[in-house]
Amino acid sequence: MAATLENGIKELGLTNGDASGSPISVSFPLPHAPQTNIHVQLHDNGPNILLFLTTSAPESSNTTPLGSFVYAMPNRNNPSDPLSTPLFTPPNTLDFTTRLAKVLTRRLKKPVYVGNSISFASAGMGGTVEEEMEGFKRVVEVVMGLVNKAKTAET
Repeated sequence: MAATLENGIKELGLTNGDASGSPISVSFPLPHAPQTNIHVQLHDNGPNILLFLTTSAPESSNTTPLGSFVYAMPNRNNPSDPLSTPLFTPPNTLDFTTRLAKVLTRRLKKPVYVGNSISFASAGMGGTVEEEMEGFKRVVEVVMGLVNKAKTAET
């Protein structure tokens, strides 16, 4: 029962407006790999954000291994440099997860928990830095859009 939103984003489940504390679940194509989807589950708990990310490809029967989990919070002494703590640290996803948690914390001005097991291996060139950065920008764009949409729905 997925509804298609703008820019190829598919809404997969309940939104925050449907029930108290329910997550927003969406998926969208990985840049340069339209057959692979990034799945996002966003919990806006008011004082903090909980975000889970993973990828899936229709031709792959392999499950994605558990990725990193990072907590980031605003830094009162230097707002442009949020503080972060890795809570689960597989090295292949830790840098991406930490950067994402810090960017979202800086933009949202509240603590963010990010669990990430995105794999860029199925991207067009196998997961180059450019492909990862495009995926990163797309995730930030989608998450900020979902948070802003939820805020406007509440008012």
